[in-house]
Amino acid sequence: MKPASNLAKDLTIDGPGTRNWVLAAADCKALEIHRIARVGITHACHPYQRVRLQPEGSFLMVALEGAGKVLLEGKWQNLSAGWAAMAPPRVANAFKAEPSKKWRFAWVRYEEPAFVSPIVNADSPLRIKVDAEQHGRVWEGLRQEIMTGGDQRAVHHWVELLQLHVQRLTEPWRSEQRLREVWAEVASRIAENWSITSLARMAHVSEEHLRRLCWKELGRSPAAHLTFMRMQSARHLLATTRDKVDFIAKAVGYSTAEAFTRSFHRWVGCTPGDYRQVSTKPAGGF
Repeated sequence: MKPASNLAKDLTIDGPGTRNWVLAAADCKALEIHRIARVGITHACHPYQRVRLQPEGSFLMVALEGAGKVLLEGKWQNLSAGWAAMAPPRVANAFKAEPSKKWRFAWVRYEEPAFVSPIVNADSPLRIKVDAEQHGRVWEGLRQEIMTGGDQRAVHHWVELLQLHVQRLTEPWRSEQRLREVWAEVASRIAENWSITSLARMAHVSEEHLRRLCWKELGRSPAAHLTFMRMQSARHLLATTRDKVDFIAKAVGYSTAEAFTRSFHRWVGCTPGDYRQVSTKPAGGF
C-alpha cells in the first residue's frame, strides 16, 4: 500500500445502496454540550469511502454488522462487528466499504478546537473490542427519539448515554494506573531515547507484562504507542509553529530529519512539509 496515494485529499463517496442517518449539532442542542458536531448510523455499500486529512475533532466508529476497512497507522485493516476504532483531531482517518460486503456502523465526530482537551487522545486505544449490540441500542435509541418527534428531555438523556459510552471506549486505561503514569511521563519528555526496558522499569513490571498491558488497553505495542505519541507531537508542532523539520525531528525524539520524515510518511501518509500545507478545514458530511 502507498499511504500518500490513499491520503492525497479529503474524499466523500457514498454510491448506490449506502444509507446515512445523520444528526448535526445545528439541529440538536444537546450535542453541543459535549462538542459533538455530528452523530449517525451508516449502512455502507461499495464504493463507499471517507478520507479526512485533518479533521477538527475526534472521531469514533463502532461496527455493528458486517465488516469494512479502516486505515489504522498507515495500514488498511478490517473493522468487523464488535470492534470500535477511533482517531484524535487533526489526524488523518479513512474508511471504506468492500465489494459484496455489507457494513453497518455507528459513529460520532466531535468539534474540538486546539485549545480544548480532545475526547480521543494519545492515551486512547487505536481499536478496541466492544459489545456491538449494546452500543447499537444507544445510537438507535437516539435515532428513534429524533425520528418520532424528539422530546428534548429524552434526547438529552440519549445523548448523555452516548457520551458515556464514548468515554468508556476512549479511556479504558483509566483502570490501569501504571499505564497512565508511564505515558504521562513519556509525553512530558517525548524527545528522550525511550526503550522497552526503561518503560517497563518505570511501570515496575517486566517487559513482557508491559507489552501485554499495552496490547490489552491500547491495542498496540509499547514501541508503536511511543511512535504514535511522537507523531501526535510532531503534527501539533507542524500545525502551530514555523519550526524547521530538523528541529521538530529532534524535539520529538528522532536523531535525523530523514529518519523522522520516513516515519512520519509511513504513519501519516504524507511528508511533514505536505502536512503543513494541507488545509485544516474539514470536508462536508463526516
